Amino acid sequence: MDWKEIYKSKLCTADEAVKNIHSGDTVLMGHCVGEPAALTDAMVANADRYENIEIRHMVSLGKGGYAAPGMEKHFRVNPMFASANIRAALAEGRADFSPAFFHEVPKLLREKKLTLDVLLCQVTPPDAYGYCNLGTSVDYTLQGTKTARTVIAQVNDQVPWTYGEGCVHVSELDHIVEANTPLFEVPPPEIGDVEKAIGEHCASLVEDGSTLQLGIGGIPDAVMLFLKNKKDLGVHSEMIADGTLALYESGVITNKMKSMNQGRMTVTFLMGTRKLYDFVHKNPAIEVKPVDYVNHPIIISQQYKMISINSAIQVDLQGQVNAEAMGLRQFSGVGGQVDFIRGVSMSEGGKAIIAMPSVTVKKDGTKISKIVPFLDHGAPITTSRNDIDYVVTEYGIAPMKGQSLRQRARNLIQISHPDAKDGLVEEFEKRFNDRY
Repeated sequence: MDWKEIYKSKLCTADEAVKNIHSGDTVLMGHCVGEPAALTDAMVANADRYENIEIRHMVSLGKGGYAAPGMEKHFRVNPMFASANIRAALAEGRADFSPAFFHEVPKLLREKKLTLDVLLCQVTPPDAYGYCNLGTSVDYTLQGTKTARTVIAQVNDQVPWTYGEGCVHVSELDHIVEANTPLFEVPPPEIGDVEKAIGEHCASLVEDGSTLQLGIGGIPDAVMLFLKNKKDLGVHSEMIADGTLALYESGVITNKMKSMNQGRMTVTFLMGTRKLYDFVHKNPAIEVKPVDYVNHPIIISQQYKMISINSAIQVDLQGQVNAEAMGLRQFSGVGGQVDFIRGVSMSEGGKAIIAMPSVTVKKDGTKISKIVPFLDHGAPITTSRNDIDYVVTEYGIAPMKGQSLRQRARNLIQISHPDAKDGLVEEFEKRFNDRY
């Protein structure tokens, strides 16, 4: 049968499509910008049809209506990353949480350690050969198309076509809903003096010819402000956002010194504004590949001078990093932090950086130090003290690798906020029986 006939035979409305979700199913959402808004909205609108549907995802940018109070009979939310739209449900005990390294999610799906009945995903319209493209989010979504019993796809002409490994033939889709909804956008953040100071310190660790992993937010964007005089940088990153574009367009990012995937920025998903999505559309300088390739520590380790920059909620005086929770209250997830830190540690000339402001400023103006004697009770250790390499705040750089516990504590106190120093020094002197 011609692919156009196959496509036509699977066309339906969103309401018709979500009738193929059955009580007791596990539903995996397309990741991040790849979340199909028309399908999730239809699923939530039809909540009375379901009981005990398990919802799985990592980063979610949608409304999260399935996690609203009163939905517990219909949906059991069990993410692998705590996005803003479900944090209240997690804090109130109306949702579960499953820790997972990002690079392992496709393997967990293949091995059925993560059960999957229905995938809701978003794709481009088909090309002349009947292939659609996952566009912004290949990550674990591609594996979901191979593992799920039922694949429901929103065909959206707003999705950019990206090169790499994101193609899915219409014959692999079970139900197709045409809905041209705007993609989720995350605008660039404001960059203040603190972020600029952190960015300048981080940039001082970047050598010409390095390959970078950068995320989204004020600190990664600030780092890029101070890389303008570097040469021949490359990108092998979980994601890129709009901040990367200026460095590429100015010729700082050339990707020609990369050990693998030379000449191309390699990512597993994209998150930014329409400017980014238009830039990556059919752009051979960008390749979007599955997360079990991009984030696999063995792949990362093969990049010469690989540098990762990640953030944290707390770092204790031993160098243990909590990047995902306030005590027992889940705030985010491990994501790809450990994937990259462990890969970078095996890279020749690699540097793994934890970059963060020295304090968190609460709404009432209270400052809470991010460098602490002990992690909060119940908080997870995201990155172990054996993995930590550099910690950076606006006050400087604290080397960790090869340092004794005593010297680590000294280094961290030196880059702590002045208001926190006395308490940290007191703990240092008590712990090490030594004058700071």
